[in-house]
Amino acid sequence: MNLNEKILKTYNIYKDIRKRAMIMGLPISWFALQMTSVIGSLLLIIFSFSLWIIVMVFLFNGGLFLALTQLTKHPSLLHFKRVFPKTLSNKKMGLTSLFTNNQISKP
Repeated sequence: MNLNEKILKTYNIYKDIRKRAMIMGLPISWFALQMTSVIGSLLLIIFSFSLWIIVMVFLFNGGLFLALTQLTKHPSLLHFKRVFPKTLSNKKMGLTSLFTNNQISKP
């Protein structure tokens, strides 16, 4: 063994870090939605002088955060049906492709 091999540690490269990156327990896209809501709420608070608006904005942001964390923990709540097929083909479809091995009887 070489002296450098004894001293230096080796680390495996973790390439899938962006697949499940989380900020405050939310995926990045949902965190961006939450921050957009917070910025919009701050604008609403600045231009409104009603205590009810401030309370409602606070409750809305809290509810949105709780809903997004629940959806993160249980992604099956937002299960959508797949729209596109798994594979796409450029094969031309016609009547002859419906019958294989010359199953059409000739007159």
